[in-house]
Amino acid sequence: MDLNETLSRLIVSLAVGMLVGLERGWRTRDEENRQRAAGFRTFALSGLLGGVTGALSLQIGVQIVGFVFLGYAAAFAAFHWLEAQADRNLSVTSVVAGMLTFLLGVMSVTGELRIAIACAVAMTVLLALRETLHRWIASLTWPEIRAVLILLVMSFLLLPILPDRTIDPWNAINPHEIWLLAVLIVAISFGGYVAVRAFGDQFGVIMTAVAGGLASSTATTLAFARLGPEHPASAGLLSAGILLSGAVMMVRVGVIATAINWTLSPAVIPSLASAAIILVSGAAILLLASPQREAPRLQIDNPLALATALKLAAFITAVLLATAIVRPMVGNAGALLVAGLSGIADVDAVTIAMARLGGGSGVEHTLAAQAILIAIAVNTICKAILAGWTGGGKIGGLVTAVSLLALAGGALAAHLSGTAINFSNLTN
Repeated sequence: MDLNETLSRLIVSLAVGMLVGLERGWRTRDEENRQRAAGFRTFALSGLLGGVTGALSLQIGVQIVGFVFLGYAAAFAAFHWLEAQADRNLSVTSVVAGMLTFLLGVMSVTGELRIAIACAVAMTVLLALRETLHRWIASLTWPEIRAVLILLVMSFLLLPILPDRTIDPWNAINPHEIWLLAVLIVAISFGGYVAVRAFGDQFGVIMTAVAGGLASSTATTLAFARLGPEHPASAGLLSAGILLSGAVMMVRVGVIATAINWTLSPAVIPSLASAAIILVSGAAILLLASPQREAPRLQIDNPLALATALKLAAFITAVLLATAIVRPMVGNAGALLVAGLSGIADVDAVTIAMARLGGGSGVEHTLAAQAILIAIAVNTICKAILAGWTGGGKIGGLVTAVSLLALAGGALAAHLSGTAINFSNLTN
């Protein structure tokens, strides 16, 4: 390491200490001088001390880092113990912040600069948001804490150990992908709970619908529909969320298809745009008919629908397995039938596969576009059935009526653009 690089890294170590010291010094600004253990200058010097120690370690060995760190930590903790004795303040936050500032100073010289800077920024933000974080933690209930713990276990303990490969003779069942979908369903359910609690019924539903449509409109439909029996007066509001998530799904599919194969855009964009506009219009009418002042509160007692997520994951597993068994029987001419079967559970897989299949020849191009549109149509119909089955007759009726109008608009646009779906291809 040359002189210029060493100096620049030492400047970063000083800047790390100054950043943390700015927050610590501001927080203790009302205390008299010499009555606080550490402030702006102390933290700035702590970062620089770590940087100098790191520079020395490159010359005489890494052991010096351990010796200096132990001495620094002991002195820092001792002075804070004296301050705590005088003020009866049992917080150890500043001690941990000082130790971390020293280590980030060392890392600024001996390691990756960007990681050191990112960690310093993250630490400063956590220190600055003390009151906000304390209020947020104090407002949590046990069901919310349990929901977060279950979600973390599903995401970071179980998901990594599941095999990311097919395990059945038909190469259809991938435990990692199926469990990932279960995690996604749970996350959407919990996200909707948080959004409704934080932003109110109407705005919370809109935010959840948009986010859910980007991830899984089927999961979002299930998450909203299951609230129908508990909140019959909110049927219009919940139906609007389901329709909006479906519109976002169609936009997502259009972006994926055209990003992979731009030549498909004239065949799929008109239908998707027409259907999405009708869904958004229907959702807007339902939202306007359910103003905030008249909408009942959506008291969601269970923020984590784990059982529902597992049931849907099992259903998708069955569909995938059935599709894999049927596919050899129908051959290449049954691509539309396979797309329709796959659309029951997922549209992204069909979209990606068919977008790659669509080539320069007219037949393949038309077949790929038709397969994508069939998958979306089947998925939309299945979500309407799911909404009625889970959410009750009113939600099912509203969602089904607007969905059928959207499919009719999409079919008309497909006919005008020359991509009319020929159902006879299913038997060829």
